[in-house]
Amino acid sequence: MAKGSWRYSVSKPTVQILKSIVLMVLGIGLTVLLSPHPGLTTSPQTFPEIRGVWMTTNDSDIVRDHAKLQEAVHQLARLNFNTIYPVVWNSGYVFYPSGVAQARGFQPFIRRGLQGQDVLADLITQSHQKGLLVIPWFEFGFMAPPSSELALNHPQWLTTRQDGSQTWEGVAGEVVWLNPFHHQVQQLIIDLVIEVMTLYPVDGIQFDDHLSLPVEFGYDPYTIKLYQQETKASPPNNPRDEAWVRWRANKITQFVEKLQKAVKEKNPKAIFSVAPNPYHTAYNRHLQDWVSWVKKNLVDELIVQIYRPDLPSFVQELTQPEIKEAKAKIPTGVGILTGLRNRPIGIQQIQAKVQVARQNGLGFAFFFYESLWDEAPEPIQERQSKFQSLFYYPASRGFLR
Repeated sequence: MAKGSWRYSVSKPTVQILKSIVLMVLGIGLTVLLSPHPGLTTSPQTFPEIRGVWMTTNDSDIVRDHAKLQEAVHQLARLNFNTIYPVVWNSGYVFYPSGVAQARGFQPFIRRGLQGQDVLADLITQSHQKGLLVIPWFEFGFMAPPSSELALNHPQWLTTRQDGSQTWEGVAGEVVWLNPFHHQVQQLIIDLVIEVMTLYPVDGIQFDDHLSLPVEFGYDPYTIKLYQQETKASPPNNPRDEAWVRWRANKITQFVEKLQKAVKEKNPKAIFSVAPNPYHTAYNRHLQDWVSWVKKNLVDELIVQIYRPDLPSFVQELTQPEIKEAKAKIPTGVGILTGLRNRPIGIQQIQAKVQVARQNGLGFAFFFYESLWDEAPEPIQERQSKFQSLFYYPASRGFLR
């Protein structure tokens, strides 16, 4: 063998062994890369990572314009998002042509896009073409503005405080509350949900923290009579009385059972999604016992709204035991605020929350689309680049219909 030259032969078995080792290493690498939570084994059961965004009434200009919507869906797909939650029930009105709303006499008009299109149908078609799930969001739940036709035409459907007052102030402004214990109110919500599932190839439906009732309500004649029939007593004067809270929370849970049953009878594969507040707030302030819903297998997807401004309180909420229990059963994520019109949020804070949620085996949904990058403190290109670095691999959830 000449100096400076290296020659050697390798047997065929050795080549095969080397090939096997290389393939094994590549397989491990791809498994880590494509797993829902890279490098994590946080629960016995793993699900595709939820990467969702709520499209709200704030996004109406985008959703109503075909070209703008096309661009929005394209960007979400390009950046490896996988779910859109478009609002279909807000302010006492629906955002699609609804025979139910017209028959109940609370919506004399039909909302359409700028080009005359059915907005929800357009959104679903474009999203499915790009591989994104569409889960319509019934944002207002049991709420309605006091000036809406729904409230004005059906005053018997409203519930009250002990002093008879009806209005309530929240992030949506002044509203009244439909009585979640009234059979006609329950049927209205069920009918709207089934109508959406009948008219459109949706991948599920979602309710949030307004599938509930503020704890001070429930003193209307209908509910008092129902309570007296079942308990042989009048409701306590203290709205936070433990038994009174539990009775009302149980009634809402019973309605969720009816609603979930109707959804599953319509489409067994439809995702029944809920996006409540953290449990201590949901139950004690809004009679929303979503922990029971998860335990009763009524929920297919849970996204807990954790809109905390600082990271320590955000981490404290997402590490609660009820969230840990939920993520072992169903796809679970956290709601992350990406900004409001008068309160932009920097991308570094968003990145930190995504990373800590992922480290805890959780997905995420962002509130709301326009604040992802259109209305943000950083340039659009920088924001989109940061999201791309967070979602550098696809996480397809697949269509369930």
